[in-house]
Amino acid sequence: MSQPPPGQPPHGGFGPPQNQPPQGQPQGGFGAPQQPPPQGGFGAPQQPPPGYGYPQQPPPPPGYGYPQQPPGPYAQPGPYGQAPYGAYPQPGGPGKPPGNKKRTALIAGAVAVALLLVGGTVYAFTSGGGDDDKPVAHPSGDSKHSASPSADTGDGKGDGRSDAEDLNAGRKPGEAKVLWLKSAPDAPGNGADAPGLWITGKTAVKAAYKEVVGFRVADGTAAWAPIALPYEVCAVTKRADADGRIVVAYMNGTTDRAKCNQLQQIDLDTGKKGWHAQVADGSQLFDSTRSIELTLAGKTLLVGRDMSGTAYDAATGKKLYDLKKYGTDCYPAGYAGDSGRLVQVASCGAGGAKERDEIRELDPATGKAKWSRTVTKGWRAERVFSLKPLVVYLTNRDKKAWNISTLDDRGRFTSEVKVDKKFAPGCGFLSLNRGLQNCRSVAVDAKTLYLPTESTTGANEIVAIGLADGREKWRVKSPIARSMVPLGIQGGDLVAYAGAAYFQGGRVLSIPTGSGAHRPATLLQNPDGAAKIENGFFDATTVWSGGRLFIATNRLSGQDDSEEKLMMAYGK
Repeated sequence: MSQPPPGQPPHGGFGPPQNQPPQGQPQGGFGAPQQPPPQGGFGAPQQPPPGYGYPQQPPPPPGYGYPQQPPGPYAQPGPYGQAPYGAYPQPGGPGKPPGNKKRTALIAGAVAVALLLVGGTVYAFTSGGGDDDKPVAHPSGDSKHSASPSADTGDGKGDGRSDAEDLNAGRKPGEAKVLWLKSAPDAPGNGADAPGLWITGKTAVKAAYKEVVGFRVADGTAAWAPIALPYEVCAVTKRADADGRIVVAYMNGTTDRAKCNQLQQIDLDTGKKGWHAQVADGSQLFDSTRSIELTLAGKTLLVGRDMSGTAYDAATGKKLYDLKKYGTDCYPAGYAGDSGRLVQVASCGAGGAKERDEIRELDPATGKAKWSRTVTKGWRAERVFSLKPLVVYLTNRDKKAWNISTLDDRGRFTSEVKVDKKFAPGCGFLSLNRGLQNCRSVAVDAKTLYLPTESTTGANEIVAIGLADGREKWRVKSPIARSMVPLGIQGGDLVAYAGAAYFQGGRVLSIPTGSGAHRPATLLQNPDGAAKIENGFFDATTVWSGGRLFIATNRLSGQDDSEEKLMMAYGK
Protein backbone atom coordinates (compact mmCIF):
# COMPACT_ATOMS: atom_id res chain seq x y z
CA MET A 1 0.00 0.00 0.00
CA SER A 2 1.16 3.53 -0.73
CA GLN A 3 2.34 5.58 2.22
CA PRO A 4 1.59 9.21 3.08
CA PRO A 5 3.80 11.70 1.27
CA PRO A 6 6.81 12.91 3.27
CA GLY A 7 6.11 15.88 5.46
CA GLN A 8 2.37 15.17 5.68
CA PRO A 9 1.91 12.65 8.48
CA PRO A 10 -1.65 12.10 9.62
CA HIS A 11 -2.12 13.74 12.98
CA GLY A 12 -3.64 11.92 15.88
CA GLY A 13 -5.91 14.76 16.80
CA PHE A 14 -6.67 16.28 20.12
CA GLY A 15 -9.87 14.74 21.32
CA PRO A 16 -11.69 11.42 21.63
CA PRO A 17 -15.00 10.12 20.46
CA GLN A 18 -17.76 10.58 22.97
CA ASN A 19 -19.48 8.18 25.34
CA GLN A 20 -23.22 7.91 25.20
CA PRO A 21 -25.13 9.78 27.91
CA PRO A 22 -28.15 8.12 29.50
CA GLN A 23 -31.02 8.12 27.09
CA GLY A 24 -33.92 10.38 27.91
CA GLN A 25 -37.26 10.90 26.32
CA PRO A 26 -37.80 13.98 24.17
CA GLN A 27 -40.47 16.43 25.22
CA GLY A 28 -43.63 16.64 23.19
CA GLY A 29 -45.80 19.58 22.28
CA PHE A 30 -45.64 22.50 19.92
CA GLY A 31 -44.81 25.22 22.39
CA ALA A 32 -42.17 24.20 24.86
CA PRO A 33 -38.55 24.28 23.76
CA GLN A 34 -36.86 20.90 23.83
CA GLN A 35 -33.24 20.12 24.48
CA PRO A 36 -31.62 18.32 21.55
CA PRO A 37 -29.15 15.53 22.27
CA PRO A 38 -25.49 16.48 22.58
CA GLN A 39 -24.00 17.97 19.43
CA GLY A 40 -20.97 16.33 17.97
CA GLY A 41 -17.64 17.86 18.69
CA PHE A 42 -14.75 15.49 18.06
CA GLY A 43 -13.07 16.31 21.34
CA ALA A 44 -14.65 17.23 24.63
CA PRO A 45 -17.92 16.17 26.26
CA GLN A 46 -20.55 17.92 24.20
CA GLN A 47 -23.13 20.38 25.45
CA PRO A 48 -26.51 20.81 23.75
CA PRO A 49 -25.91 22.53 20.41
CA PRO A 50 -25.35 26.26 20.80
CA GLY A 51 -27.36 28.53 18.59
CA TYR A 52 -30.74 27.55 19.97
CA GLY A 53 -31.06 30.59 22.18
CA TYR A 54 -29.93 29.37 25.58
CA PRO A 55 -26.69 30.15 27.41
CA GLN A 56 -24.67 26.97 27.45
CA GLN A 57 -22.73 25.51 30.32
CA PRO A 58 -18.96 25.56 29.91
CA PRO A 59 -17.17 22.23 29.51
CA PRO A 60 -15.47 20.61 32.49
CA PRO A 61 -12.14 22.14 33.54
CA PRO A 62 -9.10 20.68 31.84
CA GLY A 63 -6.93 18.08 33.47
CA TYR A 64 -3.35 18.41 34.58
CA GLY A 65 -1.63 17.73 31.31
CA TYR A 66 -1.62 16.41 27.80
CA PRO A 67 -0.99 12.80 26.85
CA GLN A 68 1.69 11.87 24.40
CA GLN A 69 0.78 12.13 20.73
CA PRO A 70 -0.09 8.78 19.13
CA PRO A 71 0.85 7.81 15.61
CA GLY A 72 -1.71 8.61 12.94
CA PRO A 73 -3.81 5.99 11.18
CA TYR A 74 -1.22 5.46 8.45
CA ALA A 75 1.66 4.62 10.82
CA GLN A 76 3.20 8.08 10.92
CA PRO A 77 3.76 10.17 14.06
CA GLY A 78 1.18 12.91 14.59
CA PRO A 79 2.40 16.49 15.00
CA TYR A 80 -0.24 17.94 17.30
CA GLY A 81 -1.08 17.70 21.01
CA GLN A 82 -4.10 16.16 22.62
CA ALA A 83 -6.99 17.59 24.55
CA PRO A 84 -6.60 17.63 28.33
CA TYR A 85 -7.47 14.41 30.07
CA GLY A 86 -10.15 16.29 31.99
CA ALA A 87 -12.07 16.79 28.76
CA TYR A 88 -12.59 13.07 28.27
CA PRO A 89 -15.71 11.59 29.91
CA GLN A 90 -15.48 8.45 31.99
CA PRO A 91 -16.81 5.31 30.34
CA GLY A 92 -20.43 4.62 31.12
CA GLY A 93 -20.50 0.93 30.33
CA PRO A 94 -22.18 -0.78 27.42
CA GLY A 95 -25.32 0.85 26.15
CA LYS A 96 -27.55 1.06 23.11
CA PRO A 97 -28.74 3.86 20.85
CA PRO A 98 -32.32 5.07 21.10
CA GLY A 99 -35.24 3.27 19.56
CA ASN A 100 -35.39 -0.39 18.73
CA LYS A 101 -31.72 -0.99 17.88
CA LYS A 102 -31.02 -4.19 19.80
CA ARG A 103 -27.26 -4.69 19.79
CA THR A 104 -25.37 -7.81 20.72
CA ALA A 105 -21.67 -8.59 20.64
CA LEU A 106 -21.02 -8.45 16.94
CA ILE A 107 -17.63 -9.93 16.15
CA ALA A 108 -16.19 -12.96 17.92
CA GLY A 109 -13.35 -11.99 20.24
CA ALA A 110 -14.32 -8.32 20.46
CA VAL A 111 -14.83 -6.85 23.91
CA ALA A 112 -17.95 -4.91 24.84
CA VAL A 113 -17.51 -1.16 24.66
CA ALA A 114 -19.65 1.82 25.49
CA LEU A 115 -21.56 3.34 22.62
CA LEU A 116 -20.22 6.69 21.57
CA LEU A 117 -22.23 9.79 20.80
CA VAL A 118 -21.07 12.51 18.45
CA GLY A 119 -23.99 14.79 17.79
CA GLY A 120 -27.72 14.67 17.47
CA THR A 121 -29.18 17.25 15.12
CA VAL A 122 -28.74 16.28 11.49
CA TYR A 123 -28.50 18.70 8.58
CA ALA A 124 -28.77 17.98 4.89
CA PHE A 125 -28.96 19.82 1.59
CA THR A 126 -30.62 19.06 -1.71
CA SER A 127 -30.84 21.01 -4.93
CA GLY A 128 -34.60 20.56 -4.89
CA GLY A 129 -37.08 21.74 -7.48
CA GLY A 130 -37.14 24.59 -9.92
CA ASP A 131 -37.53 27.53 -7.54
CA ASP A 132 -34.99 30.31 -8.02
CA ASP A 133 -33.12 31.11 -4.82
CA LYS A 134 -32.52 34.80 -4.13
CA PRO A 135 -29.25 35.89 -2.53
CA VAL A 136 -30.94 37.86 0.26
CA ALA A 137 -34.30 37.88 1.97
CA HIS A 138 -36.71 40.53 0.73
CA PRO A 139 -39.69 42.20 2.47
CA SER A 140 -43.01 40.49 2.05
CA GLY A 141 -46.30 42.24 2.45
CA ASP A 142 -48.21 39.00 2.84
CA SER A 143 -48.99 38.51 6.51
CA LYS A 144 -52.01 36.29 5.98
CA HIS A 145 -52.62 33.36 8.24
CA SER A 146 -51.01 30.13 7.07
CA ALA A 147 -52.37 27.86 9.78
CA SER A 148 -56.00 27.06 10.41
CA PRO A 149 -57.93 25.33 13.21
CA SER A 150 -58.77 22.40 10.97
CA ALA A 151 -56.21 19.62 11.27
CA ASP A 152 -54.92 17.75 8.24
CA THR A 153 -55.50 14.09 8.89
CA GLY A 154 -53.28 13.00 6.01
CA ASP A 155 -56.11 11.40 4.06
CA GLY A 156 -55.63 13.69 1.07
CA LYS A 157 -58.57 15.93 2.04
CA GLY A 158 -56.90 18.24 4.56
CA ASP A 159 -55.66 21.75 3.88
CA GLY A 160 -52.06 20.96 4.82
CA ARG A 161 -51.93 23.21 7.87
CA SER A 162 -52.16 21.06 10.94
CA ASP A 163 -51.71 23.51 13.83
CA ALA A 164 -54.40 25.93 15.00
CA GLU A 165 -51.91 28.59 16.04
CA ASP A 166 -51.35 31.47 13.63
CA LEU A 167 -47.61 31.18 13.20
CA ASN A 168 -47.33 34.08 10.78
CA ALA A 169 -49.26 36.68 12.77
CA GLY A 170 -47.19 39.81 13.27
CA ARG A 171 -44.66 38.77 10.65
CA LYS A 172 -42.12 41.54 10.09
CA PRO A 173 -40.97 42.84 6.68
CA GLY A 174 -38.23 40.60 5.34
CA GLU A 175 -39.29 37.56 7.35
CA ALA A 176 -40.16 34.35 5.58
CA LYS A 177 -43.43 32.51 6.10
CA VAL A 178 -44.20 29.27 7.83
CA LEU A 179 -45.61 27.41 4.85
CA TRP A 180 -46.99 24.54 6.89
CA LEU A 181 -46.61 22.52 10.07
CA LYS A 182 -47.42 18.85 10.60
CA SER A 183 -48.27 16.85 13.69
CA ALA A 184 -46.67 13.47 14.38
CA PRO A 185 -48.68 10.25 14.47
CA ASP A 186 -49.33 8.58 17.79
CA ALA A 187 -46.35 6.61 19.07
CA PRO A 188 -45.94 4.12 21.94
CA GLY A 189 -45.13 5.43 25.39
CA ASN A 190 -41.46 4.49 25.11
CA GLY A 191 -41.10 6.49 21.91
CA ALA A 192 -40.44 5.58 18.30
CA ASP A 193 -38.05 6.44 15.50
CA ALA A 194 -38.98 8.86 12.72
CA PRO A 195 -36.04 8.44 10.33
CA GLY A 196 -35.40 10.09 7.00
CA LEU A 197 -36.51 13.24 5.21
CA TRP A 198 -36.68 13.28 1.41
CA ILE A 199 -37.49 16.37 -0.65
CA THR A 200 -38.30 16.37 -4.37
CA GLY A 201 -39.46 19.27 -6.51
CA LYS A 202 -43.02 18.35 -5.55
CA THR A 203 -43.07 16.37 -2.35
CA ALA A 204 -41.69 16.25 1.19
CA VAL A 205 -41.69 12.69 2.53
CA LYS A 206 -41.16 11.47 6.09
CA ALA A 207 -41.15 8.12 7.86
CA ALA A 208 -42.63 8.08 11.35
CA TYR A 209 -43.18 5.00 13.53
CA LYS A 210 -45.26 2.65 11.33
CA GLU A 211 -46.07 4.88 8.39
CA VAL A 212 -44.61 6.98 5.59
CA VAL A 213 -46.30 10.29 4.77
CA GLY A 214 -45.93 12.71 1.87
CA PHE A 215 -46.88 16.39 1.58
CA ARG A 216 -46.75 18.88 -1.25
CA VAL A 217 -43.79 21.16 -0.62
CA ALA A 218 -45.59 24.39 -1.51
CA ASP A 219 -48.62 24.19 0.76
CA GLY A 220 -48.33 21.02 2.86
CA THR A 221 -51.45 19.37 1.50
CA ALA A 222 -51.32 15.59 1.41
CA ALA A 223 -49.55 14.40 -1.73
CA TRP A 224 -50.91 10.91 -1.28
CA ALA A 225 -52.57 8.81 1.40
CA PRO A 226 -50.23 7.73 4.23
CA ILE A 227 -48.52 4.38 3.66
CA ALA A 228 -49.30 2.18 6.64
CA LEU A 229 -46.74 -0.52 7.43
CA PRO A 230 -47.42 -3.58 9.61
CA TYR A 231 -44.64 -2.79 12.08
CA GLU A 232 -42.20 -0.06 13.01
CA VAL A 233 -39.81 1.45 10.47
CA CYS A 234 -36.26 0.48 11.45
CA ALA A 235 -34.01 1.67 8.59
CA VAL A 236 -34.23 3.87 5.50
CA THR A 237 -32.11 4.91 2.55
CA LYS A 238 -30.81 8.39 3.24
CA ARG A 239 -31.40 9.52 -0.32
CA ALA A 240 -33.58 8.55 -3.25
CA ASP A 241 -32.39 6.80 -6.39
CA ALA A 242 -32.24 8.50 -9.79
CA ASP A 243 -35.94 7.77 -10.34
CA GLY A 244 -37.08 9.34 -7.06
CA ARG A 245 -37.62 6.11 -5.13
CA ILE A 246 -36.52 5.17 -1.64
CA VAL A 247 -36.43 1.92 0.31
CA VAL A 248 -37.57 1.62 3.90
CA ALA A 249 -37.08 -1.38 6.17
CA TYR A 250 -39.56 -2.33 8.86
CA MET A 251 -39.67 -4.92 11.63
CA ASN A 252 -41.32 -8.31 11.18
CA GLY A 253 -42.99 -8.20 14.58
CA THR A 254 -43.08 -6.51 17.97
CA THR A 255 -41.36 -9.02 20.25
CA ASP A 256 -37.79 -8.79 21.48
CA ARG A 257 -36.88 -11.37 18.85
CA ALA A 258 -38.31 -9.33 15.95
CA LYS A 259 -35.97 -8.55 13.08
CA CYS A 260 -35.49 -5.55 10.81
CA ASN A 261 -35.76 -7.61 7.63
CA GLN A 262 -38.71 -6.33 5.57
CA LEU A 263 -37.83 -4.05 2.63
CA GLN A 264 -40.34 -1.84 0.82
CA GLN A 265 -39.66 0.40 -2.17
CA ILE A 266 -41.69 3.66 -2.32
CA ASP A 267 -42.03 6.30 -5.05
CA LEU A 268 -41.66 9.73 -3.42
CA ASP A 269 -43.89 11.68 -5.80
CA THR A 270 -46.73 9.18 -6.19
CA GLY A 271 -46.63 7.29 -2.91
CA LYS A 272 -46.92 4.02 -4.79
CA LYS A 273 -45.30 0.95 -3.30
CA GLY A 274 -42.91 -0.95 -5.52
CA TRP A 275 -41.09 -4.19 -4.85
CA HIS A 276 -40.94 -5.91 -1.47
CA ALA A 277 -38.26 -8.28 -0.18
CA GLN A 278 -37.25 -10.09 2.98
CA VAL A 279 -33.59 -9.98 4.00
CA ALA A 280 -32.03 -13.20 5.26
CA ASP A 281 -29.73 -13.39 8.26
CA GLY A 282 -26.02 -13.76 7.65
CA SER A 283 -24.18 -17.03 8.07
CA GLN A 284 -22.22 -16.02 11.18
CA LEU A 285 -23.52 -16.46 14.72
CA PHE A 286 -23.91 -12.74 15.48
CA ASP A 287 -24.76 -11.67 11.93
CA SER A 288 -28.53 -11.30 12.15
CA THR A 289 -30.97 -8.73 10.83
CA ARG A 290 -31.95 -7.44 14.25
CA SER A 291 -30.62 -4.14 12.92
CA ILE A 292 -29.49 -3.20 9.41
CA GLU A 293 -28.21 -0.24 7.38
CA LEU A 294 -29.49 0.67 3.90
CA THR A 295 -27.12 2.29 1.40
CA LEU A 296 -27.79 3.33 -2.19
CA ALA A 297 -24.78 3.22 -4.52
CA GLY A 298 -25.43 3.80 -8.19
CA LYS A 299 -28.25 1.42 -9.17
CA THR A 300 -27.53 -0.89 -6.23
CA LEU A 301 -29.13 -1.09 -2.79
CA LEU A 302 -26.74 -2.50 -0.20
CA VAL A 303 -28.29 -3.96 2.95
CA GLY A 304 -25.64 -4.04 5.65
CA ARG A 305 -25.81 -6.49 8.53
CA ASP A 306 -23.28 -6.55 11.38
CA MET A 307 -20.76 -8.79 9.59
CA SER A 308 -21.95 -9.02 5.97
CA GLY A 309 -24.12 -7.39 3.34
CA THR A 310 -26.54 -8.23 0.55
CA ALA A 311 -26.90 -6.20 -2.65
CA TYR A 312 -30.13 -5.75 -4.58
CA ASP A 313 -31.04 -4.08 -7.84
CA ALA A 314 -32.56 -0.85 -6.50
CA ALA A 315 -35.11 -0.67 -9.32
CA THR A 316 -36.40 -4.25 -9.27
CA GLY A 317 -35.43 -5.72 -5.89
CA LYS A 318 -33.56 -8.58 -7.56
CA LYS A 319 -30.73 -9.93 -5.42
CA LEU A 320 -27.32 -9.27 -7.00
CA TYR A 321 -24.65 -10.61 -4.64
CA ASP A 322 -23.54 -11.08 -1.03
CA LEU A 323 -20.60 -9.42 0.70
CA LYS A 324 -19.10 -11.79 3.24
CA LYS A 325 -15.88 -12.54 5.06
CA TYR A 326 -12.79 -12.14 2.88
CA GLY A 327 -9.17 -13.03 3.46
CA THR A 328 -8.57 -14.86 6.71
CA ASP A 329 -10.21 -12.49 9.17
CA CYS A 330 -11.99 -9.51 7.52
CA TYR A 331 -15.73 -8.89 7.88
CA PRO A 332 -17.76 -6.05 6.29
CA ALA A 333 -18.68 -3.46 8.94
CA GLY A 334 -20.14 -0.45 7.12
CA TYR A 335 -20.94 1.07 3.74
CA ALA A 336 -21.11 4.49 2.09
CA GLY A 337 -22.55 5.17 -1.35
CA ASP A 338 -23.56 7.86 -3.81
CA SER A 339 -24.75 8.01 -7.41
CA GLY A 340 -21.76 6.05 -8.68
CA ARG A 341 -19.49 4.92 -5.87
CA LEU A 342 -19.57 2.28 -3.10
CA VAL A 343 -17.07 2.29 -0.24
CA GLN A 344 -16.85 -0.45 2.38
CA VAL A 345 -15.16 -0.45 5.77
CA ALA A 346 -14.18 -3.90 7.05
CA SER A 347 -13.14 -5.01 10.53
CA CYS A 348 -10.22 -7.44 10.43
CA GLY A 349 -8.56 -9.58 13.10
CA ALA A 350 -10.96 -8.47 15.81
CA GLY A 351 -9.50 -8.94 19.28
CA GLY A 352 -6.13 -10.16 17.99
CA ALA A 353 -2.65 -8.79 17.55
CA LYS A 354 -3.42 -7.85 13.94
CA GLU A 355 -6.72 -6.09 14.63
CA ARG A 356 -7.28 -3.35 12.07
CA ASP A 357 -9.76 -1.68 9.73
CA GLU A 358 -9.63 -1.81 5.96
CA ILE A 359 -11.21 0.71 3.59
CA ARG A 360 -12.17 -0.65 0.16
CA GLU A 361 -13.91 0.70 -2.90
CA LEU A 362 -16.26 -1.81 -4.52
CA ASP A 363 -17.93 -1.92 -7.90
CA PRO A 364 -21.61 -1.35 -6.99
CA ALA A 365 -22.78 -3.61 -9.82
CA THR A 366 -20.63 -6.64 -8.93
CA GLY A 367 -19.26 -6.11 -5.42
CA LYS A 368 -15.69 -6.69 -6.63
CA ALA A 369 -12.97 -4.66 -4.92
CA LYS A 370 -11.25 -1.92 -6.94
CA TRP A 371 -8.67 -1.17 -4.22
CA SER A 372 -8.08 -1.76 -0.51
CA ARG A 373 -6.39 0.43 2.08
CA THR A 374 -5.27 -0.87 5.49
CA VAL A 375 -5.68 1.41 8.49
CA THR A 376 -3.06 1.19 11.24
CA LYS A 377 -3.94 -0.89 14.31
CA GLY A 378 -5.70 1.19 16.94
CA TRP A 379 -7.46 3.43 14.43
CA ARG A 380 -11.09 2.93 13.42
CA ALA A 381 -12.75 4.34 10.29
CA GLU A 382 -15.96 5.74 11.77
CA ARG A 383 -17.53 8.02 9.16
CA VAL A 384 -17.28 9.07 5.54
CA PHE A 385 -17.72 12.82 5.08
CA SER A 386 -17.64 12.64 1.29
CA LEU A 387 -17.18 10.12 -1.52
CA LYS A 388 -16.12 12.54 -4.27
CA PRO A 389 -13.46 13.15 -3.06
CA LEU A 390 -13.22 10.41 -0.42
CA VAL A 391 -12.88 12.07 2.99
CA VAL A 392 -12.80 9.74 6.01
CA TYR A 393 -13.08 10.46 9.74
CA LEU A 394 -11.13 8.06 12.00
CA THR A 395 -10.76 7.71 15.76
CA ASN A 396 -8.23 6.17 18.11
CA ARG A 397 -10.08 5.34 21.30
CA ASP A 398 -7.01 4.34 23.32
CA LYS A 399 -5.18 7.54 22.44
CA LYS A 400 -8.30 9.71 22.57
CA ALA A 401 -7.54 11.04 19.11
CA TRP A 402 -9.25 11.79 15.82
CA ASN A 403 -8.12 12.17 12.23
CA ILE A 404 -9.69 13.36 8.97
CA SER A 405 -7.94 12.05 5.86
CA THR A 406 -8.50 12.40 2.12
CA LEU A 407 -7.86 9.47 -0.24
CA ASP A 408 -7.64 9.61 -4.02
CA ASP A 409 -9.58 7.44 -6.46
CA ARG A 410 -7.04 4.63 -6.03
CA GLY A 411 -7.16 4.69 -2.23
CA ARG A 412 -3.88 6.55 -1.78
CA PHE A 413 -3.52 8.99 1.09
CA THR A 414 -3.32 12.60 -0.16
CA SER A 415 -3.81 14.85 2.88
CA GLU A 416 -5.12 15.09 6.42
CA VAL A 417 -6.65 17.96 8.38
CA LYS A 418 -4.09 20.10 10.17
CA VAL A 419 -6.47 22.45 12.00
CA ASP A 420 -6.54 22.33 15.80
CA LYS A 421 -10.18 23.09 16.59
CA LYS A 422 -13.05 21.33 18.28
CA PHE A 423 -15.46 20.64 15.45
CA ALA A 424 -19.14 19.73 15.71
CA PRO A 425 -20.09 17.73 12.60
CA GLY A 426 -23.21 16.08 14.06
CA CYS A 427 -22.28 12.48 13.41
CA GLY A 428 -24.80 10.51 15.45
CA PHE A 429 -23.87 7.38 17.36
CA LEU A 430 -20.44 5.84 16.96
CA SER A 431 -21.24 2.21 17.63
CA LEU A 432 -20.22 -1.27 16.60
CA ASN A 433 -22.60 -0.96 13.66
CA ARG A 434 -21.18 1.88 11.60
CA GLY A 435 -23.54 4.24 9.82
CA LEU A 436 -20.73 5.68 7.74
CA GLN A 437 -22.83 8.49 6.25
CA ASN A 438 -24.44 9.75 9.44
CA CYS A 439 -22.62 13.13 9.53
CA ARG A 440 -24.73 15.89 8.06
CA SER A 441 -23.27 19.08 9.57
CA VAL A 442 -20.46 18.82 7.03
CA ALA A 443 -20.14 20.10 3.47
CA VAL A 444 -17.53 19.17 0.88
CA ASP A 445 -16.84 20.41 -2.63
CA ALA A 446 -14.09 19.36 -5.03
CA LYS A 447 -11.36 21.23 -3.18
CA THR A 448 -12.63 22.17 0.27
CA LEU A 449 -14.03 20.64 3.46
CA TYR A 450 -16.35 22.86 5.53
CA LEU A 451 -16.67 22.07 9.25
CA PRO A 452 -18.51 23.95 12.01
CA THR A 453 -16.63 24.60 15.23
CA GLU A 454 -18.02 23.68 18.60
CA SER A 455 -19.30 26.59 20.66
CA THR A 456 -20.41 26.46 24.28
CA THR A 457 -22.31 29.74 23.96
CA GLY A 458 -23.17 32.22 21.24
CA ALA A 459 -21.73 32.29 17.75
CA ASN A 460 -19.44 29.64 16.33
CA GLU A 461 -17.42 29.53 13.11
CA ILE A 462 -17.35 27.49 9.93
CA VAL A 463 -13.81 26.62 8.89
CA ALA A 464 -12.90 26.00 5.24
CA ILE A 465 -10.10 23.42 4.95
CA GLY A 466 -8.23 22.75 1.72
CA LEU A 467 -8.31 19.09 0.72
CA ALA A 468 -5.01 19.38 -1.14
CA ASP A 469 -2.97 20.09 2.00
CA GLY A 470 -5.39 19.85 4.95
CA ARG A 471 -4.76 23.44 5.99
CA GLU A 472 -7.22 26.17 6.86
CA LYS A 473 -8.16 28.38 3.91
CA TRP A 474 -10.47 30.75 5.76
CA ARG A 475 -13.11 30.85 8.46
CA VAL A 476 -16.29 32.82 8.99
CA LYS A 477 -18.13 33.61 12.21
CA SER A 478 -21.87 33.26 12.57
CA PRO A 479 -23.43 36.70 12.07
CA ILE A 480 -25.80 36.12 14.98
CA ALA A 481 -25.32 34.84 18.51
CA ARG A 482 -26.15 31.23 17.60
CA SER A 483 -24.18 28.46 16.00
CA MET A 484 -24.42 27.87 12.27
CA VAL A 485 -23.79 24.64 10.40
CA PRO A 486 -23.13 23.89 6.72
CA LEU A 487 -26.04 22.59 4.66
CA GLY A 488 -24.28 22.23 1.32
CA ILE A 489 -22.99 24.01 -1.77
CA GLN A 490 -25.28 26.00 -4.07
CA GLY A 491 -24.02 27.87 -7.11
CA GLY A 492 -20.47 27.72 -5.76
CA ASP A 493 -21.45 29.30 -2.43
CA LEU A 494 -21.73 27.58 0.94
CA VAL A 495 -25.26 27.45 2.38
CA ALA A 496 -25.51 27.37 6.19
CA TYR A 497 -28.25 27.33 8.81
CA ALA A 498 -28.17 29.28 12.08
CA GLY A 499 -30.69 27.85 14.52
CA ALA A 500 -33.50 29.69 16.26
CA ALA A 501 -33.44 31.22 19.70
CA TYR A 502 -36.51 31.00 21.91
CA PHE A 503 -37.92 34.29 20.63
CA GLN A 504 -35.90 34.75 17.43
CA GLY A 505 -36.21 32.77 14.22
CA GLY A 506 -33.32 30.99 12.57
CA ARG A 507 -31.65 31.94 9.31
CA VAL A 508 -30.47 30.33 6.11
CA LEU A 509 -27.22 31.96 5.01
CA SER A 510 -25.17 32.05 1.82
CA ILE A 511 -21.39 32.38 2.21
CA PRO A 512 -19.11 33.12 -0.77
CA THR A 513 -16.31 30.56 -1.08
CA GLY A 514 -14.07 32.34 -3.59
CA SER A 515 -11.02 34.50 -3.04
CA GLY A 516 -12.93 37.58 -1.87
CA ALA A 517 -14.75 38.32 1.37
CA HIS A 518 -16.71 35.53 3.03
CA ARG A 519 -19.50 37.69 4.42
CA PRO A 520 -22.74 35.73 5.05
CA ALA A 521 -25.87 36.96 3.26
CA THR A 522 -29.35 35.98 4.41
CA LEU A 523 -31.31 33.74 2.07
CA LEU A 524 -34.19 33.14 4.46
CA GLN A 525 -35.05 34.84 7.76
CA ASN A 526 -37.50 32.67 9.66
CA PRO A 527 -40.27 34.54 11.51
CA ASP A 528 -39.80 35.29 15.19
CA GLY A 529 -43.41 34.31 15.82
CA ALA A 530 -42.62 30.65 15.10
CA ALA A 531 -39.26 30.60 16.89
CA LYS A 532 -40.50 28.53 19.84
CA ILE A 533 -41.53 25.73 17.52
CA GLU A 534 -38.44 25.97 15.34
CA ASN A 535 -36.30 25.90 18.47
CA GLY A 536 -38.22 23.01 19.98
CA PHE A 537 -37.65 20.20 17.49
CA PHE A 538 -36.03 17.22 19.14
CA ASP A 539 -33.17 15.54 17.29
CA ALA A 540 -33.96 17.36 14.06
CA THR A 541 -33.05 17.00 10.40
CA THR A 542 -32.81 20.28 8.47
CA VAL A 543 -32.93 20.40 4.66
CA TRP A 544 -32.62 23.39 2.30
CA SER A 545 -34.22 22.63 -1.05
CA GLY A 546 -35.77 24.70 -3.81
CA GLY A 547 -35.64 27.92 -1.78
CA ARG A 548 -37.48 26.34 1.15
CA LEU A 549 -36.29 25.19 4.56
CA PHE A 550 -37.64 21.94 5.99
CA ILE A 551 -37.19 20.86 9.62
CA ALA A 552 -38.28 17.43 10.86
CA THR A 553 -37.87 15.39 14.01
CA ASN A 554 -36.06 12.05 13.99
CA ARG A 555 -37.56 10.72 17.21
CA LEU A 556 -41.07 10.64 18.68
CA SER A 557 -41.44 10.74 22.45
CA GLY A 558 -44.78 8.95 22.65
CA GLN A 559 -45.92 11.25 25.43
CA ASP A 560 -49.65 11.85 25.60
CA ASP A 561 -49.65 15.19 27.41
CA SER A 562 -49.32 17.23 24.22
CA GLU A 563 -49.33 16.95 20.45
CA GLU A 564 -45.93 16.24 18.94
CA LYS A 565 -44.72 18.07 15.86
CA LEU A 566 -43.34 16.04 12.97
CA MET A 567 -42.08 18.59 10.45
CA MET A 568 -42.49 22.15 9.19
CA ALA A 569 -41.56 24.18 6.13
CA TYR A 570 -40.52 27.80 5.57
CA GLY A 571 -40.48 29.84 2.38
CA LYS A 572 -41.13 33.25 0.87
